Amino acid sequence: MTPTPMVKAEGVHKSFGAAHILKGIDLEVAPREVFCLIGPSGSGKSTFLRCINHLEKVSAGRLSVDGELVGYRQKGDKLYELKDSEVALKRRDIGMVFQRFNLFPHMTAIENVMEAPVQVKGETRAVARARAERLLDRVGLADKANNYPSQLSGGQQQRVAIARALAMEPKLMLFDEPTSALDPELVGDVLDVMRGLAEDGMTMIVVTHEMGFAREVGDALVFMDDGVVVESGHPRDVLTNPQHDRTKSFLSKVL
Repeated sequence: MTPTPMVKAEGVHKSFGAAHILKGIDLEVAPREVFCLIGPSGSGKSTFLRCINHLEKVSAGRLSVDGELVGYRQKGDKLYELKDSEVALKRRDIGMVFQRFNLFPHMTAIENVMEAPVQVKGETRAVARARAERLLDRVGLADKANNYPSQLSGGQQQRVAIARALAMEPKLMLFDEPTSALDPELVGDVLDVMRGLAEDGMTMIVVTHEMGFAREVGDALVFMDDGVVVESGHPRDVLTNPQHDRTKSFLSKVL
């Protein structure tokens, strides 16, 4: 039996007013897969990621996570939008790490990691703190637990943001260009944490410009441009032997 895809997109469209951003995205992400999305700015990669956890509503098509529709329930052949509270419940299973770290500036690193399990899941502070300590250790920041974001480098803040997303014990992690706001020498530490997650079998969708990471760690790669999937395949195949002129042109500028 084929396992249920962790993410399945069928003809997904997204428009903002007259701007048609996603133009019929079809793709599947298998459980435990590291799925990389590459493409020029404005190609719709980040918008697609935001649709997966219903930060944006799809305009047409169907999007499901682990066999369940995102943001809607189906009755007969009709789709009904879920209430905000129901969407929030489902979103707990999906961790997201943004380009900008979005940490709470008035909280220490460990408080940032503890916040959602306590507030959203109703965990005791003791349970949440024990997990937060483990996660900060895992991302190499056990010694920074009591530092505030302003006392951390960009790379350290991003690793706290990853620990914060993991604190909800998600089944899927979304990364939206997690290294693009970082100084080059800080990128490696964040990618190392992501490599470790991949080795542990976390299903990940990564929007990235780090082609080396995509080649080494990715199981599948999609090149998007102008709201459509232009080319997809194993990262090494797409990156070393692209079939489409548009992919070749993009890669000639970034590799």
